[in-house]
Amino acid sequence: MAIAPDALEQARAAEASVARGDARGALHGVPLTVKDTIDVRGMPAACGSRVRAGLVPEEDAPGVARLRAAGAIILGKTNCPEFALDYTSENPVYGRTNNPHDLSRTPGGSSGGCAAAVSACMTAGSLGSDLAGSVRIPAHFCGVLALKPTAGRVPGGRQLPPASGLHSLGATLGPLARTVEDLRLFFRVLTGQPAAVESEGAGRLKGMRVAFYTDAGAVPASAETRAAVRAAARALADAGASVLEAVPPGVQGATEMWLSLFEYATQRFIRRAYEGREDEAGRAARVILERLARWGEPALEDVLRAWEERDRVRAALLGWMEDVPLFVAPVGAVPAFRHEEFGRLEFEGRSVATFRAFSQSHAANVFDLPAASVPAGASASGLPVGVQVVGRPHEERLVLEAARVLEEALGGWRRPPANARGA
Repeated sequence: MAIAPDALEQARAAEASVARGDARGALHGVPLTVKDTIDVRGMPAACGSRVRAGLVPEEDAPGVARLRAAGAIILGKTNCPEFALDYTSENPVYGRTNNPHDLSRTPGGSSGGCAAAVSACMTAGSLGSDLAGSVRIPAHFCGVLALKPTAGRVPGGRQLPPASGLHSLGATLGPLARTVEDLRLFFRVLTGQPAAVESEGAGRLKGMRVAFYTDAGAVPASAETRAAVRAAARALADAGASVLEAVPPGVQGATEMWLSLFEYATQRFIRRAYEGREDEAGRAARVILERLARWGEPALEDVLRAWEERDRVRAALLGWMEDVPLFVAPVGAVPAFRHEEFGRLEFEGRSVATFRAFSQSHAANVFDLPAASVPAGASASGLPVGVQVVGRPHEERLVLEAARVLEEALGGWRRPPANARGA
């Protein structure tokens, strides 16, 4: 993690303000970190790429500016994969970040450095980004909480890849924290909302229809993951929700839609970023460039057709969610995988492409739904297992209330072991 050189000075100033009775802002003196793909003035913004190594922005991203205005101390930047391209936090500029629960495993990606820092108590919270589960998957891997808001709820400027064009359909910044209350607070600051009442969302789950599913596609979740989802469903039922087992319409095809829409935009971004400097591409970017050289870009007509299909399926899903405002699902098929399993995972007798192993996270981005990742159990080897709660657009408060119920029932964040394996 790149540390701000004046962080200690800012902390002393914040402490002096408290002593004078002059504390200001909801986050006065709170140390936070920011994913390296998001601009922070005066701090490097390499995005894990050699083509940006040494670049230092002179302005904060709007989301970072809101955190500062609330009194937060931006402690430093956290690691990520090259241009946020995969589900690890390893790149050719800063190297590898480990999972604090097992150093031989990844903390996930692309906001894996955020999740590792939060889990290990290096920071009170972190600001990440999510286009394909990129705050939820690391939270699941590291045993913390994360919120992927509805697109546009948090200002998305000055980040890479940019949250514009096709990416704007599902890309968003989102906070990670160790408790739901912290997550709520960070989200309110990031969205510019006034302080909410203490019981925000409480009691709304009673009688509400909530769906859950353990499998929805070509990659069945592991037995441990399925057990965590069922435990979460029981906890919501105990809180008064009317729980049913059902797969929402459109969820099973979300990964193919993601690839038809967002992969096109990502390919164009990577081609431009490395134009004339292709030899500097790291592992993740090189795969994309090689694919472009072999097959070229898809026809624009095909992309527009996929966009129309996405809108049609999304309308049907939102219609279904009028009666079932929340659903609970796996974040992915498995807990944190080993560093060397970058491209393909082997589990329970199956061999699965890593991207597709986490297809459960893609629907919230494709259909622009708010979703929170919550710790819900552990694997036989002690790795955290999270579940995600997904809601209707702009209903983050309800999602967070369900997350609070799960946190209280299932234990929430647990400190990583001091003697983590793989050291």
